[in-house]
Order: sequence, then C-alpha cells, then structure tokens
Amino acid sequence: MQGTITDDARSSMLEAECSSSIKRDPALREPNQVSNIEKALSEKVGQKKFRIWFKNSTKMTLAGGYLKIGVPNLFIASWIENHFLDEITQVVRAVTGAELKITFSIDPELSGHQRQTQLGSQAKLVTRSPARLSSPKSILDSRRASRSRHRASGRLRLSLDTFVVGSSNELAYNAAKVVVNEQHSPFNPLFIHGGYGVGKTHLLQGICNAVCEKRPQTNWLYLSAEDFVNQFVLALKTKKLEAFRRRMRQTDLLAIDDIHFLASKPSTQEEFLHTFNTINLAGKQVVLACDAHPKMIGQLSEKLVNRFVSGMVVKIQTPDFRTRCQICRQYLKIQNLKLKTQNSLVPESVITYIAENLRTNVRELEGALLKLIAYSALKNNKISLSMAKAVLTEHMERCDPIVHVSDIVSAVAIYFGTTSANIHSSKKDRTVALARHFSMYLTRKRTKMSSSEVGRFMGNKNHATVLVACKKIEEQLKKNAELHWQGPAGNKVCKARTILAQLEDSI
Repeated sequence: MQGTITDDARSSMLEAECSSSIKRDPALREPNQVSNIEKALSEKVGQKKFRIWFKNSTKMTLAGGYLKIGVPNLFIASWIENHFLDEITQVVRAVTGAELKITFSIDPELSGHQRQTQLGSQAKLVTRSPARLSSPKSILDSRRASRSRHRASGRLRLSLDTFVVGSSNELAYNAAKVVVNEQHSPFNPLFIHGGYGVGKTHLLQGICNAVCEKRPQTNWLYLSAEDFVNQFVLALKTKKLEAFRRRMRQTDLLAIDDIHFLASKPSTQEEFLHTFNTINLAGKQVVLACDAHPKMIGQLSEKLVNRFVSGMVVKIQTPDFRTRCQICRQYLKIQNLKLKTQNSLVPESVITYIAENLRTNVRELEGALLKLIAYSALKNNKISLSMAKAVLTEHMERCDPIVHVSDIVSAVAIYFGTTSANIHSSKKDRTVALARHFSMYLTRKRTKMSSSEVGRFMGNKNHATVLVACKKIEEQLKKNAELHWQGPAGNKVCKARTILAQLEDSI
C-alpha cells in the first residue's frame, strides 16, 4: 500500500542518497563538493525556494572545516540562517561526511551591480526602505478606481503614506513595501502580528491602497476574518459556495485582518487553507494580520500554522517615545488638512506630555488629542500644557498599560528557558508545566480573560486546568516555596515570590 513520505523520512532518504553517491563517486570528495551541496540543497528545500534564496544570491566555499556562505546583505544572511540552517546542516553532513561549521559573510561581489538579482533588489528594499513619513497623497479618482477590480469602495481609509515608521515597526513596514513594489514578492504570506492598536490594520489597508495605485488592474480584496467566516456560512446556507470560492480565490492580493478569529472553527479553517493554497500556487499574494504569532493561536490547525510560518512572520512592537511623538504630529497634521484650518496647533510640550504618559498604542494617543482639540474648540482657548494636564487626567487614568497574553507567555518562556510553543503544547515535564502554570496565573492576574479563554489560548486547555494551575501558584507564593526546573544552563532553583517579581518586571 502506498503511504505518505514524511519530512523526516524524506530527509533521511536524501542523506542516504547523498552518502551512497559519495561512496560510488570519489570525485565527490574533490573541490566540486560545493556544487553537490547546492544540488542536494535544491532537492531538499525545493527548486523554487532554492532559486529565490540561494541560486544567484549566495556563494558557498569549503575551507578549514567551514562552509562559508557569502551573501549580498545582512537581511538575506538572517533569513537563510533562520529558515534553512537545519536543511543546510543536514545536506553538508550527507555530502561531506563531516560536521562542518557554517558561517555567513557579506560578499562585495554579490553586493555589486554585476550579480544583482530580483531577490537582491527585494532584500535591499526591506533593509534600506526609507523610514520616513511622506505627505498624504490624493485619493485615486473615480475612473482609476473603477478600473481596479476591487469590488468594494475603491479605496480604503488608511494608507502607507500616513503610517509613522519607527524602530518598533520598521521591519513590518519595509516588508509591506516589498509586497507593494514587487509583483511576486518572496513573502507569502506576509503575516503581521502585534498587540491592540499598534498599526496592523493600517499596514494591511495601506498595502491594498498602494497596490491599487501602483498596479490598477490588480484584483485585490480586503476583509476581516469574521467577514470571511460569515460569507462562508452564508454561501453554504444559500448553496452558493462556488461563487464564494471564485470571489476569494481568483484574487491577485487577498488581505485578511484578525485572522485569529478562525480559531476553533475547523470547517472554516479547512476552507481558508484551500483558499490560501490556490492563491499561493497561482503565484499571487496573501497578507494577514493577527494579535499573536501563528504558533500562539489556540485551536488553529497545524496545517494552517505551517502555511503561515512558511512566509514572512513579523511582529509590530508598541511604539517607542520618539514614534509616539511623531504619531501625534501626524494625527494633528491630518486633522488640520481635514478641517482646512490651523486650529489644531498643539505645542511640542503637550505632545511630549501625551507621549510620555500614554505608551501602549496609537488609539490612546489619538483619543487624547481628539479630546484636547474638542475641549479647546468648545472653550475657544489655545491648547497649552496646563490645559492638557487638566483635561487629560481622567483619560490617562483609564488608559493604564494593557498587557497582552502573548507578551506574558513570551516573557515566561524566556525566563524558564523553554518556548511559547511548548507552553501551548501538551508536554508535562517539570519546566514546561511550571512555565505554563505561571503563564496562566499571570494572564488571569494581568488581563480580563476568563479561565475558559485562557485555557483556549494555552493550547485548548479546559477552564478547570487553568483554575488548578492558578491555585497551585497561589499556594507556592503563600509558602514562598523553592521551585526547581531545568534551564538551558542546567538545574535552576529559585523562590516562588522572586520568580513572580522577576516575571512581572519583564512583562
């Protein structure tokens, strides 16, 4: 009976084939080993990925127990190391029969114009895209919008031109620019995740608008995952599934917001998996936004998680102080353009005050400014620092920093020397169990999530498991028990209250 070859089995077969080839052909031990490594690597990662990331973008040499990989820039070095290091190691071991150390270096020849490839230009866009703010562009005229095959309003509200770039979001912004500038980007899907109000939706809508402007004939579609679910259910009920599939799958660019909404909906996940595969195989683009990393979304199928992490997964952090100040300035500039006045002039001292006291997300900043502008107009007074302090006191008290469960799990995983994926798994060894218990306890303490919601997020555990974990941590804290676990550097011992204090400091 014919069976499916797993990735591990395929890997073992490839190593065996390479090893037997070495024994049969002594020439493989000569300088042409590099070409044999490249050939084997192409078979292992697939011709498409090899062509994009290796063929004309790397230069391999063997010397002194090392495989040295020359690359045109740091971005490609980082990408290859993070995504293909295991495959390279296996292939090198199979071809050479030795454990060689693998290093990366910038090769001037690859960086030059003589060997610039499509990938090189894409990577240059990501690493060198100007992180600056341009003046807002005018909305496309109705004729141009009608030429676009987008079936909704022709233009979404948010654009890349009004996206404020800083250290917290620069990589996500530059990856978005690659998707816009390159008709066939290497990032598929582009998966953007981060906390509430940090700019994920802004980037998704900005990509759609920019692609529509740059390539008006692009058939693009932007919607939320909830819309996808509702339309799928309606299509099933009205027996119009084929029309739904044509609409979703015959797109050049599909952008879906809040993809975590698919969690615990297996039928819709299966439908979306087929939708993604169809678009991907056609060489078209998918862009997704989510509150958490794909591996941290409870009740999401392994197949979907694997598809999501096969592309570019990038996190947007909370904005730093400089970015928050620039966000305030940009918001005020847009308000003045809308109102066609200069009445929204706000002193730098007020912008600094707001940016220093509201640190979590963009919406808090915009809400504070809007309240200040409205109060100023009502009282017909100029905005001042004293006015800001008087008017925004209550607003700032209500905007206490929000802690996201993904940040908690990440901090706990780092502290105990494990991974977020392990915490969400069914593993029960002491280290993972302890990390999971602290994650559940801190999530219940620092967020408004119920026990059932925490359980679902932590790998589909039931609410009773969460209650038991929290009770256990509370008892350990009460006694200040001495806790033991196995960290990367060996056995670790620490008091429960000390662990909690250190974790809360890092969140």
